[in-house]
Amino acid sequence: MNLKPIRVIAWLVGALLVMAAATSGFDFSELEEAVSEYQLDNGLKILVLERHDAPVASFVTLANVGAANDPKEYTGMAHMFEHMAFKGTTTLGTSDIKKELAAMKVEDSVWYELRAERQKGQFADSTRLAELETAFEETLETANEYVVAGEYDRLMEVQGAVNTNAGTGSDQTQYIMSLPSNKLELFMATESERFLNPVLREMYQERNVIAEERRQGLENNPINRTLWLLMSTAFEAHPYRIPIVGHMSDIQNYTRDAAKAYYKKYYVPSNMIVAIVGDVDPEEVFKQAKKYWGRIPASPRPPELATVEPEQEGERRVELEDRAQPLFVAAWHVPQETHPDWPAVEALADYLGQGRTSLLYKNLVKEKKIAAQSGSFAGWPGNKYPCLMIVYAVSSPGHTNEEGEEQIFAEVEKLKAELIPADEVDKIKARAKANLINGLSSNLGLAIALAGYENQWGDWRQLFLQLDRINALTPEDLQRAAQKYLTKQNRTVAKLNTIEG
Repeated sequence: MNLKPIRVIAWLVGALLVMAAATSGFDFSELEEAVSEYQLDNGLKILVLERHDAPVASFVTLANVGAANDPKEYTGMAHMFEHMAFKGTTTLGTSDIKKELAAMKVEDSVWYELRAERQKGQFADSTRLAELETAFEETLETANEYVVAGEYDRLMEVQGAVNTNAGTGSDQTQYIMSLPSNKLELFMATESERFLNPVLREMYQERNVIAEERRQGLENNPINRTLWLLMSTAFEAHPYRIPIVGHMSDIQNYTRDAAKAYYKKYYVPSNMIVAIVGDVDPEEVFKQAKKYWGRIPASPRPPELATVEPEQEGERRVELEDRAQPLFVAAWHVPQETHPDWPAVEALADYLGQGRTSLLYKNLVKEKKIAAQSGSFAGWPGNKYPCLMIVYAVSSPGHTNEEGEEQIFAEVEKLKAELIPADEVDKIKARAKANLINGLSSNLGLAIALAGYENQWGDWRQLFLQLDRINALTPEDLQRAAQKYLTKQNRTVAKLNTIEG
């Protein structure tokens, strides 16, 4: 390879700054050719991009499972398992694995009894409930005696790991970190161990942590409550209608057996991708992957979701009252990321409400001053399946949701009736290209992008065709997408109305 990937990216960014409004393509071929891929016999896909400018590497483990895959009565399970992946293994996080596993079996047994009694509702035996609750707390304390809390995190930190984190979305779960490049084997050993021999320790206590996350992030946040009320109204059938954190009653009733079943179904090599970018040798990566990840038995890739959201037949409206600033939100059903119309949908969202130069910001916030904030984005809560494009406005003091609604829908109708000027479309494309290239400027950004495109499109090479899709956009494409998707029949409206007190 004559030109290192980092220099290719620097050249691309520089070219984009110089030719901000240009619509010609950029050559990603050097970068694309630097990617190596390998698939283990058990189905795990490994992607590697060499970048030898610094002795570090970034690692992304992507599991093709998210909140949309959560089973009935166990919503939020994808998020729960993300937490569990940091609790350790049969060798990490325990002082005596045999005694700990035995204690965990007792935990499970008492929990099933307590759960069954609670589910009797008004017919539950209060005396029996009290006895079981006491017994359950005792089993937790016993099992906890063998837990070495945070051992996995401490190990990785001592070995120089940074950016160690994970995130659960509606479509996938990612585990990320960066390490000195001489710690490649450590990563392969510990990361594969997390999914070969996970121990769901402290699971019942962790439910309380997740329940608190739900309270703080959803129940006590009127904006997020409004958004998820919108979601549950916009989607009738598709699991996008359920919050990623899950329903509170489900969180409080998780069982370890259900979590194990979820893991065995979705955390299989054929449903996972490992992407590594940095100062590594692909051949050594593949050798270590076979040694460590190859220990995990092969298992069939779980089927994709079969549920299809039916076409919406009329506008839906929902309102929420709270002691908060008024908020207006409108959502339209739009296709998934891999659909040919997706670039146009993203461009519409950009033009309408992304940044201080956007249509809604200039109109609602800057000129008419009827909104304190406004914005628009596409791909919520995920974009693997048909999803939503969102437009919102937070009313300024003395102004109402109705004022924001009137102005927003007036601008939407203009998009359907009039072509966006060509110079504005060029600016939209320049911003999209800059965002894409900036996201590839770091090892971690590249690793996330490679894994994400491999998962969504089934081919990481689609990442390097994204500029072509952006460049191909025309004003007519945007108008056609607006006319097709931004209709009254296809939209859902939610309002957060202020109440006194």
